[in-house]
Amino acid sequence: MSIFRRVRDITVASLNEQLERAEDPVRFIDQYLVSQREQIQQSERLYQQCVSHAASLRAQYLSALETKEKREHQAMLALKAGEEHMARIVLQEKLQAEEKSAQYHELYEQAKQSILELDEELQQLKSDYKEVADKRSYYLARMESARLQQRLHARSSVMQDGTPRMFGRLEERVSDMELHARTLRDVRRMGREGFYGGGNPAVDAEMEALRNRLKQEGAGT
Repeated sequence: MSIFRRVRDITVASLNEQLERAEDPVRFIDQYLVSQREQIQQSERLYQQCVSHAASLRAQYLSALETKEKREHQAMLALKAGEEHMARIVLQEKLQAEEKSAQYHELYEQAKQSILELDEELQQLKSDYKEVADKRSYYLARMESARLQQRLHARSSVMQDGTPRMFGRLEERVSDMELHARTLRDVRRMGREGFYGGGNPAVDAEMEALRNRLKQEGAGT
């Protein structure tokens, strides 16, 4: 496992832990995305520098290889011409070019490997960024759903709690009105019974007086 991958695993674990403790997950994710975006930009610049450096190494390698082949051909011509001393000088340059070509070729191969690893890491960074960005959208949607559910429950609670109380107060008011009406009716009924009923002594006395008068008038006729 590469150092980058170990560091990434530690970072992801730390991110998940901090995310669970965060009071505002979306804000925390936004801060992480800003940091991640800066890291991606730095990695892209480094990648371009590595590509440019690898291209330079390749050019040095190919140039030394071309020089080596050219000096080998020149040494062959000098030897054919009987100029052995010149052939030795050219062969010395050929060996130097060959050594230089091998050195730059090794550096170029190392640079290519570094580019491959950096490209893999860069793609992983971009993948992580997209994953976290998607999670941000998901958490934002969940928070909005929770907020709307809270508002819905609060509204339903007010409606459910308010309706019985409203009808309860109305029931009490109507009951009071009915009780008041029954009380007035009973009072009036009692008044009529007391005024017209036979149980009143004053009325009984008046009735007796009228009967006596009627008897007297009938006797006189």
